[in-house]
Amino acid sequence: MSTPAPVKESSTAGPVTPAMFPPGQSRSSKRDERPLGAPSRPPGGIELPADARRSLGLTLILVASFMVVLDFSIVNVALPSIQGELGLAASAVQWVITGYAITFGGLLILGGRAADLFGRRRMFVAGLLVFTAASLAGGLAQDLTLLVVSRAVQGAGAALVAPAALSLITTGFAEGRQRTRALGMYGATASVGFVAGQVLGGVLVQFTSWRAVFLVNVPVGLLAALLAPKLLAKSRRPPVTRGLDVGGAVFITAAVAFLVFAVSQANVLGWASPAILAALALFVISAAAFVLVERRHRDPLVPAELMRMPSLRTASTLNLLLGLWNAGEMLVLSLYFQQVLADSPLVTGLAIAPQGVIGFTAGAFGARLGARIGIGRMLVLSGAAATAGFLVLTQLPAGGHYSPVMAAVMLVGFGTAGTAFGTMVIASGGVREHDQGVVGGVINTSRQIGAALGAALLPAVAFAFGHGGPTVGVSGARAAMLAGAVIAALATLVAWRHSLATGQRVSQADREEFLTGTDKHVTVSV
Repeated sequence: MSTPAPVKESSTAGPVTPAMFPPGQSRSSKRDERPLGAPSRPPGGIELPADARRSLGLTLILVASFMVVLDFSIVNVALPSIQGELGLAASAVQWVITGYAITFGGLLILGGRAADLFGRRRMFVAGLLVFTAASLAGGLAQDLTLLVVSRAVQGAGAALVAPAALSLITTGFAEGRQRTRALGMYGATASVGFVAGQVLGGVLVQFTSWRAVFLVNVPVGLLAALLAPKLLAKSRRPPVTRGLDVGGAVFITAAVAFLVFAVSQANVLGWASPAILAALALFVISAAAFVLVERRHRDPLVPAELMRMPSLRTASTLNLLLGLWNAGEMLVLSLYFQQVLADSPLVTGLAIAPQGVIGFTAGAFGARLGARIGIGRMLVLSGAAATAGFLVLTQLPAGGHYSPVMAAVMLVGFGTAGTAFGTMVIASGGVREHDQGVVGGVINTSRQIGAALGAALLPAVAFAFGHGGPTVGVSGARAAMLAGAVIAALATLVAWRHSLATGQRVSQADREEFLTGTDKHVTVSV
């Protein structure tokens, strides 16, 4: 790939946002290119400065994204309490996780395309309302059926929020310094949210009830849904729209749902069970049908030119591997702390918390690091850091409590956040505005599939190399960490090959302009 031409921060380089007005320019000026449908005045008739509205809008997106990511891990901590209060078998309570994973993973691409076609803000708000209503129902559920249905609806709402939130950022900030920094904050929020779920879940379960892990979403979701129309601009309509590719949407949703079901339930039912084999067969059939439908549709759900982009393929592969090591590591370490070291859920969350802190820092300052060494090198560095962290964790102690070895989770946290940030930058670069939603759906789907695989694979390794009982032993946990190191090393290799293939560099002048914020033309190294 040749070195890209500088991208001008103008209306031709990306969607015009309030942030792109020169200081002091009047909104009533003929040159005013405020986004169509953007609110001119907030409630009360007091006009906010453009930078203030932009910052508040980004904060709102980050809060909503934090809530969705938090929910993914916070419920795991509550599973033992749910099982005890409702009198459920271990295999039955797993459906609280599986029900969410199936709809979330299955509907992400559809949610992303819906955001492109029907409006990102509209889908963002709709997803928040669905997610909030389902959270309330889950917190009030008195039996497993209602709880699982609530979780499935929750996953559907999250599948609307996640790609819409990402595309609101990628279309709301000009490609280059502004977008890179916003994506850094988005990645940082996601990293700390995933780990914060472990800590907050432990606090809520230990001092209140498992129902609080659902009800905590209600006020946050309602407030975000009410503020979104005030702070976020309406999306531009795509230039040509023939309607939603219904056939493609049905088949890709079915394919991902069958795959997520198979890998989520394989440890419970067994890989050779009829249900798992049938789900895998249906996955293959649905995926093949999706490819056929996409080739014939005039306006496919996932445009072919997107899938031919090397940067999107690389980003999807890295997100798949990231989901593998991240979800599996969190689950195995939680089991290790509670079953090997006999720690409480709260102590377990606090022990893993440094991973989220470092992850937040890596995401927040990822734009600066990317400017200095290039996004490609940053992805290589992130994968190498995660690999090193997992190798240290293969020496987990067999007894006692917190060990200095556990500080290695900070290396894993840096690698996780750096990879998440870098992949969002390279995936969104050079993509048309009206395709950013589906790109967000593809990226999130890759990570969700990886998370489902990791949540099945790494615990399976831990049990296989353990003492053969129903709990995780230290030898099994060490083996699972070694598997995580192999996955992270593979991600490092993928990132290294991508960096070699692009062969791009950022000039010293570009770096200085990037860091000082004085650039008029921005070139991003991928």
